[in-house]
Amino acid sequence: MSRPATFVPPSGARAYRLATARGEFAVIEAGSPEKGTALLLPGFTGSKEDFISLHEPLAAAGYRTVAVDGRGQYETPGPTDDEAPYAQAELAQDVLAQIDALTGGPTDTPTDVPRERVHLVGHSFGGQVARAAVLLDPSRFRSLTLMASGPAEISPSQQQRVKLLRDALAVMDMGQVWEAIQALEPPEDAEGDLDAGLDEQDDLKRRWLGNSPAQLIAAGRQLCEEPDRVAELAAVGLPVHVLSGERDDTWPVPLLDDMAVRLDAHRTIVGGAEHSPNSDRPRETAEALGAFWDRVG
Repeated sequence: MSRPATFVPPSGARAYRLATARGEFAVIEAGSPEKGTALLLPGFTGSKEDFISLHEPLAAAGYRTVAVDGRGQYETPGPTDDEAPYAQAELAQDVLAQIDALTGGPTDTPTDVPRERVHLVGHSFGGQVARAAVLLDPSRFRSLTLMASGPAEISPSQQQRVKLLRDALAVMDMGQVWEAIQALEPPEDAEGDLDAGLDEQDDLKRRWLGNSPAQLIAAGRQLCEEPDRVAELAAVGLPVHVLSGERDDTWPVPLLDDMAVRLDAHRTIVGGAEHSPNSDRPRETAEALGAFWDRVG
């Protein structure tokens, strides 16, 4: 489970509900689009707060950043017992609707009216959704960053963890699953949680309880069954950035290296970071994102 440094938006950022043609989505927005706009998609069990430490440095670099809770994630509502709205194609359509709302370019805008293209960033599961959105309509994007997000399904060890979670959700409510997760935390993780303090634990629990169980089940299934669509993405010709920590047990780093080669992508490995470089090393991650976007133009 990702652990944001805080759940409080930084100075100059604002949290609000973004109205779109496909409903409202909770977002945190910062900066002005001097150089461009970036839409940030969180991963499995994550939320918009996972990017909270990136807003200030990227705003200073001239970028508008908008981090979003996807349908059924934390502060964006969604059905609790129907998986259909969480199909990957539906989530990709949500992303396009979010871009329309942010750029003032609804889908019925005449083709001769230019619409702002955005930089898209997807962390982990969010990377799979981001890739699907790009393949659905690549004309809406200036670049794609796959952050700790691999070419296909997650590693066998992580698939087992996801299966355990899905089995638990079938017989327990969200509160009971939270308590079970805490009881199973390794000692070193539990020590880290104590160091972080009770306020953070309360925030993490509140976020967990805000998730739709149907969304978690659907996302978990997608993580375990995602096909390799790297060739499709490479054929689009969009500038791609593969960014990860130096260690990752969800998609091994050599697998991410190979994906970057197949995509002819820019590659960044953030030292000292693991599966969540956006939380582990936010300054270095923001610098890498800004430098890539500057090159793309």
